[in-house]
Amino acid sequence: MHQQPTASHFIDGQYIDDTAGDAFDVVYPATGEVIARLHAATPAIINRALDAARRAQTDWAAMTGTERGRVLRRAADIMRDRNHDLSVLETYDTGKPYQETSVADATSGADALEYFGGLAGSLTGEHIQLGQDFVYSRREALGVCVGIGAWNYPTQIACWKGAPALACGNAMVFKPSESTPLSALKVAEILFEAGAPAGIFNVVQGLGAVGASLVTDPRVNKVSLTGSVPTGRKVYAAAAEGMKHVTMELGGKSPLVIFDDADLENAVSGAILGNFYSSGQVCSNGTRVFVQKGIKDAFLNRLSERLKGVILGDPQDPKTNFGPMVSQNQRDIVEGYIAKGISEGAHVSFGGKRVDKAGFFIEPTVFSDVTDDMTIAREEIFGPVMSVLDFDTEEEVLLRANDTQFGLAAGVFTADLARAHRMAAGFEAGTCYINTYNLAPVEAPFGGMKMSGVGRENSKAAIEHYSQLKGVYVAMTDVEASF
Repeated sequence: MHQQPTASHFIDGQYIDDTAGDAFDVVYPATGEVIARLHAATPAIINRALDAARRAQTDWAAMTGTERGRVLRRAADIMRDRNHDLSVLETYDTGKPYQETSVADATSGADALEYFGGLAGSLTGEHIQLGQDFVYSRREALGVCVGIGAWNYPTQIACWKGAPALACGNAMVFKPSESTPLSALKVAEILFEAGAPAGIFNVVQGLGAVGASLVTDPRVNKVSLTGSVPTGRKVYAAAAEGMKHVTMELGGKSPLVIFDDADLENAVSGAILGNFYSSGQVCSNGTRVFVQKGIKDAFLNRLSERLKGVILGDPQDPKTNFGPMVSQNQRDIVEGYIAKGISEGAHVSFGGKRVDKAGFFIEPTVFSDVTDDMTIAREEIFGPVMSVLDFDTEEEVLLRANDTQFGLAAGVFTADLARAHRMAAGFEAGTCYINTYNLAPVEAPFGGMKMSGVGRENSKAAIEHYSQLKGVYVAMTDVEASF
């Protein structure tokens, strides 16, 4: 396979393997064939990675921010130069169409490296004058950070976590999802080639046991997870035992609200991006689409027409715009939800069936006549399943939109900008959209409220989560004491 990594782990500046670790297969979702066999990290591998990170971190933090930023910006340039090869690998890793990976994955990772590389030299403290005395603050690295990735955006997530961590002077040990383990190895390789010292960004493979051992290790100062709410609760609790810093970017069941006065074509486009991009495997997807009753029929009709433009096939073919689910297990989960939607009385307006071909394909699926209490409207499906609900008033739909344990994202389509801003203010969600959906530029903060997470990724806000402030009081006068 083109540009495949040469071993399971990347530690201390080199590829290494330990065949004593449990073997697991990497399966190409488009065909079901095994394209690589990796070995989970043994305790010896984990120790090697954490020791390398600790050793390298001190000197890395002692460099100027400008020097660290130079490395990150160089890595961004390398990543852009190799976008084609990285996109092909990402498509093998995830099954996402090359048409998508070539513009949304390595490019997004490069954006993060460039952005935080540019910020690195600006990370300063402040001076606070107190009469003749004064206080100054220092922004310092946390130490060793552990990143745990999800399977839907392996390159992007490695960079979203690695770039701010490294910009602040930390080292990172990153564990990708066992379903998509290949792409993060290339991120590590590129960072090392760009000048990051050996040990600054390490990748170790494995399942939950490897992640658990990283999260609880006393050498680790910070844990950043992208994953499901159940996994997040376990990791958050484990990290709390050691008072570790955490960022949790978890799941959602996000609302997308479309008012009668919305531009219909734009609203349909937003709903497609919020439900079917990456075959629906996006945490921020707007899977509860609330359509005001006056345009419900027009919306469903136009949506069905647009979905006839789906080109489902070989993800490496640039013409393909809809790929398979990441695994057989994930397809089974999605099919279970579709069956539950039908049994609970929702109407299948489009799709709903498995595709008769090799690989883990399932049709983009639209349910109409969905009610708030149905399982498909309550639980995160993480597949190409849209639930369309109708509503009458702004006040009603805002209450219903917020009636969920999740709070990752929310969107509104309307021509009334005053109403748009009221809705954005009223949404109980960390990432909101007006007249668009699912854009995630590195300059903007990304993260959730309620059960959808803790902390923020991207933007200047991420710096707060990968560094700590030290205050230093400087006395310029004699010290008085009561005795």
